[in-house]
Amino acid sequence: MDRNEFLAEQFEAHRSHLRAVAYRMLGSLSEADDAVQETWLRLDRSDSSGVENMGGWLTTVVGRVCLNMLRSRTSRREDPLGVHVPDPVVGPAAGMGPEQQALLADSVGLALLVVLDTLAPAERLAFVLHDMFAVPFDEIAPIVGRTPAATRQLASRARRRVQGTPAPDADLARQREVVDAFLAAARGGDFEALVAVLDPDVVLRADAGALRPGAVVRGAQAVAGGAITFAHLAQAARPALVNGAAGVVAVSEGRPVSVAAFTIARGKVVALDILTDPERLARLDLTVLDD
Repeated sequence: MDRNEFLAEQFEAHRSHLRAVAYRMLGSLSEADDAVQETWLRLDRSDSSGVENMGGWLTTVVGRVCLNMLRSRTSRREDPLGVHVPDPVVGPAAGMGPEQQALLADSVGLALLVVLDTLAPAERLAFVLHDMFAVPFDEIAPIVGRTPAATRQLASRARRRVQGTPAPDADLARQREVVDAFLAAARGGDFEALVAVLDPDVVLRADAGALRPGAVVRGAQAVAGGAITFAHLAQAARPALVNGAAGVVAVSEGRPVSVAAFTIARGKVVALDILTDPERLARLDLTVLDD
């Protein structure tokens, strides 16, 4: 086996892990793939003969690549100025496939990714690598150009922000019951039934794309009213798993028109993240729903 074959074999063994790291760092499936490809190019160009822990080395490299991408995104203002919902990972309601399971090994919901998007790039890196992938602070510190103690503080600040994210109910069947009740109430125009399945402080985020205004709606009364207004989406909804949790995809004339991720906590909908951006929906692999 020559050097290139050996490196390619080593890299492929870690590809799914690297994509999982990049997705949590960037919240974008296409950018995560770009980051993984750049990590391969850096491995191919480097002298890795002295690397004892290839997985750890690749993890720090993909982290550095993602950090640079986040900083570039911030400086060039590439993110939409309005509401932004990260890329959802969509699978059939019956269960995710192996690739999707690897990507969402610790059930990273869209509500959590929304919070991660509010962090400074260095905070996000420190939190993702340490808290999600157990990378020691002394290995993260050189990436962000800080001391290990300062890097620990970055992760601590990020953790305080993340701890405000509701912990979703673990029972997927119960999640589906709540989502089905929400859809039935929306289809029937039953305002009281909608309010009954919503947490009083529920937050709805709708991302329609960079060229169209999105929306953030807070409170059960307001969210219920909006659900009735857009009842046609509920009529077209098909059950799906969105980032490992109960969700729906609305399909019209064979094309997806929205993906909705529900965060269910204590038997109530506490967050609802909806993507209706046609360009981003077109890039998602929703053929899995045809199974």
